[in-house]
Amino acid sequence: MFKHSQLESVKAALAHPSYAAMPLHARIQRAIRQLIVDGALGPAKPLPASRALAVSLGVSRDTIEAAYAQLHAEGFIERRVGSGSFVAEMTKFAPGRRPSRREALWRHQAPNLSQRGAALFRSGGVRELLAPRPFVHGVPETRNFPLQLWERLERQVLKEIGTRALIEGHPQGLEPLRRAIADYVNLERGGHATADQVLVLTSSQQAMALCANLLLDPGDDIFVENPCYYGARKAFEAAGLHCVPISVDRQGIEVDQILAQPQRAKAVFLTPSHQFPTGATLTLDRRLALIQWAAHHQAWIIEDDYDSEFHYAGRPTACVQGLDPHERTIYVGTFTKALFPGLRLGYAVLPPQLVKPMTVARTLQDGHTASLTQLTLARFMEGGHFGAHVRAMRNTYARRLDTLVTQLRRYLPDILDPQIPAGGLQMPCHLIGDIAERSAIEAARRTGIELMGLSALHSGNIGQTGFLMGFAAYTPLEIEDAVKRLAQALRDA
Repeated sequence: MFKHSQLESVKAALAHPSYAAMPLHARIQRAIRQLIVDGALGPAKPLPASRALAVSLGVSRDTIEAAYAQLHAEGFIERRVGSGSFVAEMTKFAPGRRPSRREALWRHQAPNLSQRGAALFRSGGVRELLAPRPFVHGVPETRNFPLQLWERLERQVLKEIGTRALIEGHPQGLEPLRRAIADYVNLERGGHATADQVLVLTSSQQAMALCANLLLDPGDDIFVENPCYYGARKAFEAAGLHCVPISVDRQGIEVDQILAQPQRAKAVFLTPSHQFPTGATLTLDRRLALIQWAAHHQAWIIEDDYDSEFHYAGRPTACVQGLDPHERTIYVGTFTKALFPGLRLGYAVLPPQLVKPMTVARTLQDGHTASLTQLTLARFMEGGHFGAHVRAMRNTYARRLDTLVTQLRRYLPDILDPQIPAGGLQMPCHLIGDIAERSAIEAARRTGIELMGLSALHSGNIGQTGFLMGFAAYTPLEIEDAVKRLAQALRDA
């Protein structure tokens, strides 16, 4: 018969929320199995009769019989006609024991990771925020997305290709989408791309990791902007690269610092359209100087054009890739910002000599991108819907940026200095009062507002303190309400 403590363990399993979706007999079976595994019920120990256990637990006898039948099928118990049920005499399975204090402490210590694994873990990841709060940066408006149109296009794809949408796709990406991407980059971004040069990926972050691992060796230097997009820097550091910070001013990355040490690094990482986080646009003369540097030293330019669709002051400058006749530029783009984060689609436009190596390397990561999603997006772009959506959102985001600036100047003129960007989904703001950056961020978080500090994006000299404020995903009323709450939080702090 069960001891009182063992019976209570089974009763606790019946009420445990993690087992709530399981049938009653499965919950009982799990509880008894755990008692055996832990050694609380040793080999040859008798189990209560099914009728007696049913009465103790307040369930039907059939429920107990179903639990015992499963335990018997899995080899945990033996059932003897006329004698009852007993814990099996297992030779291949030794009953468990309670871990010693030393073992319990060891389980909570840092895992024994490789050097690269430790670097990945230390990076802390990029971001994990499933329900964005004001003013999370880089998040587009999704409530206005034409979902019914998207569903109709998806149904069209399924009707035409049927089960072919369910099989594994080509690792480089499907040709209709690669063609649509090449046309878009050439027409809207001044690129020079063919469908054969496009590699469809799940994210721009994947493109960074591929570049880091294929173009450079652990210990190599790579020039990065300072301040720099944290996701790129973490990807490079996780690959064992040494990030060499290059200052940024109002004209973008200061190329003279690269030209002063031209052979130090094999690559440079840039966000030239809207520098992250300052919003500066890299000038044409600096773009051309970088192109010449890369060609002369056989170096690579990694151009992250993460949100160039949203430019509010005239047309954006042509991408570096389109200006580069030497084919030393890798152009990285994403649909996460232009459409919706759940799409999980990005791409890279590669120099011809990198297409095959990058595609092969990609097969070692995730193999391919979902075919149905690719073909639906291709139709969305080919039908002109992508351009129409971007234009509509560009106008919406411009108004929301104006609202944010107006409200900050109204409620926080003596604390924050908005640095109005030419485009993008977020605005940097400098702290001009006495409050410290960390104190401001913590005070904002306590009132339901999420801010990214600028100092964390700098290497060495922290530069101007402040934070990024995303505005794209929030209506004017939501922005005004959040600014009021932020103003109160900062003044209280």
